[in-house]
Amino acid sequence: MRLIHGTLFLASALALSACQPAATPADTAAPAADPAAPPAMATPLATAQLQPTEGSSVAGTISFSLVDGLLRASGDISGLKPGSEHGFHIHEKGDCSAPDGTSAGGHFNPGNAEHGSIAASAHHGGDMPNIVADAQGNAHVDGPVASSVNVGKGDAFDIIGRGLIVHADADDYQSQPTGNAGARLACAVIVKAE
Repeated sequence: MRLIHGTLFLASALALSACQPAATPADTAAPAADPAAPPAMATPLATAQLQPTEGSSVAGTISFSLVDGLLRASGDISGLKPGSEHGFHIHEKGDCSAPDGTSAGGHFNPGNAEHGSIAASAHHGGDMPNIVADAQGNAHVDGPVASSVNVGKGDAFDIIGRGLIVHADADDYQSQPTGNAGARLACAVIVKAE
């Protein structure tokens, strides 16, 4: 009798498991990404380590990445006056040897355009949006770079080997050729990311 009950139980269990659909590759695939999650970080193509100029304490790290096919600058800068706004540009020379950062030359302008906002039709290849410091004097950068420049192509529009400058004042996007952004608080050389 025990043998009959055990056999019936085993037969019932096998019959029920046969009714379950077989696992498919779709069932074992990784779950879909959460649409509310922040986007994945883009791989940096170039980086710049900002160092303070003489008498300044401004420093930071900026990376340049392609996001949706467009070049963006992102990173963090510290040592700014709380609540202040500053011009932020790519400059023609990757040379930060002068104590005041002037060895980086003028704005990177391979297209020989007038200075202006990156949103305007005419602007330098090195023009970028102003940065704004929070109440602690820190600024988070996440903004566009001119669409006319590139990273790593080795042509006249390549930003590798150029300078990156944080200015003392806001860029007014009108005054030629620099936007009246004032002295240079920090300087970096843009290098290819490793």
